[in-house]
Amino acid sequence: MTIDVTAIVNAVIALIAADISVFVIPWIKSKTSSQQREELIAWVKIAVAAAEQIYKGTKRGEEKKQYVLDFLAKNGFYVNEDSVNAAIEAAVKQLNSEGIVIS
Repeated sequence: MTIDVTAIVNAVIALIAADISVFVIPWIKSKTSSQQREELIAWVKIAVAAAEQIYKGTKRGEEKKQYVLDFLAKNGFYVNEDSVNAAIEAAVKQLNSEGIVIS
């Protein structure tokens, strides 16, 4: 007998996304200026796009994330990893919505 847990996984993902929206994004906004956030998001988009080109294939999310974190550090962005994770997720979501499929 097999149990389909897709609905549970989708619910967990929705809860995580809600937590990011409710807690992490307001925290980032309280600690940075609008210009700093725009610059960070721009650099994150560059790093995410580069990681997608370098690390092709599925199941390489951790490698991609580490590349983005290292890229940001090399470019002078020393921020809390949770904040960076939220920015990475936002960039991936936006790239996906623009038709650039991130796997």
